[in-house]
Amino acid sequence: MNDSGDPFAALHARSHPLRGSLSREMHVRKMPRLQAPARVVQFVLLVDDADVDDSLTIMRSLLAPHDVPFDPTVRFLNCRIGTLGFTWERHSEFMTYSFLAAGGGSLFDLSPFAQAALWIGALPGRVIRSTQIAVIADAPDGATIATHFAQDDLIISDVADGQARIWSDFRLHADGFGRLLVQDKGLQGAELAQLVQRLQELGNYRKIALLGLPEAQAATPLLTGLEQRLTAITGRVAEPDADADAVLEALSALAAELAQIVARTRYRMSATQAYAAICRDRIRALEVAPVRGYGSLDDFTERRLLPAMRTCDAFTRRLEDLSQRTAWTSAMLRTRVDTALARRNRDLLASMDRRTGLQLRLQHTVEGLSVVAVSYYTLGLWHYLKEALEHQGAHLPGWIDIALIPAIILAVWLGIRQLKKVKRPAPNSH
Repeated sequence: MNDSGDPFAALHARSHPLRGSLSREMHVRKMPRLQAPARVVQFVLLVDDADVDDSLTIMRSLLAPHDVPFDPTVRFLNCRIGTLGFTWERHSEFMTYSFLAAGGGSLFDLSPFAQAALWIGALPGRVIRSTQIAVIADAPDGATIATHFAQDDLIISDVADGQARIWSDFRLHADGFGRLLVQDKGLQGAELAQLVQRLQELGNYRKIALLGLPEAQAATPLLTGLEQRLTAITGRVAEPDADADAVLEALSALAAELAQIVARTRYRMSATQAYAAICRDRIRALEVAPVRGYGSLDDFTERRLLPAMRTCDAFTRRLEDLSQRTAWTSAMLRTRVDTALARRNRDLLASMDRRTGLQLRLQHTVEGLSVVAVSYYTLGLWHYLKEALEHQGAHLPGWIDIALIPAIILAVWLGIRQLKKVKRPAPNSH
């Protein structure tokens, strides 16, 4: 036990440095409790790396007059600014700003949110989604629904196991906002806030997921062109008289263009798949039940999101397939070049072998001629010596000439063989 008397103090000191932040992470991202009637306005702003720092700086200055401390390292903030509740959340590529006003009034009256418009006008980023949510306790009549929603696109669904009903047409109205009407039919405690948050998250992630569709559509013609070029290049690889250098240059150019498309689209396609998965999770959590005679929320989401996701998935598969085919073609071309190089090396070795044989035969011929020439000159010197001796009166028998001819030839041949023997130096003993 330590001096403080706490037997667990030493264990607390061994806590992981992320233990506290991970514990807090499980309790953030919760909207404040709502009670019908109430209204919510939310803005979703796409931000890049340059916008993030500016957003955090401006947020601090906007919150300062309301005595709200702001920590730029956090990713979620829930506070009050004047008469409005305010919730801010930071995501990887967008930020959400939600403003909550209690009380009734006209369903989609924006006048209580004038301050919200000033805030959003001061913040950097591009608005990708803006939504009004009206929360009511009593069921609206048909005239109210007809006034605020397009009947042709009207979606009505029961959610939260029948404890709430929602209306929306998922259109962008003249005021620049989408509209969602929620009737609380018996939700308890924080269930209403949870429902509103899930509905907003479903809409936000659905919209961000759809960002992948235009990118896939824009890159599809480029991909089609690359596929056609790769088919032509593969055909040239199969031609026996094709110029390997030219084919390799064309294949390298195609691979470079393909790498650019992959680098430009990979993040967005991966993000689209992740956001689509979150949308499916939110649909399940909402426990959507259709209302007879109207389209339902889950049907609308699947009908709008599923084709886009299939397009993105098909584009991703085509991209992966083209990358694999490019690698196969490169391997075939490399095999062909290696085979041609091996063939040239074989022919070169055969040519060197033939030249070595010719050199060897020529050397043998030269050696034979050398024996004859040296023997001839040696015999010539003997005749000069013999004539000198006879001039001095010496008499040499004729058989000596006959015996010297083979002896000189043999001696010369043995001498040349001895000169050919190259003694290798003895290995260094050190």
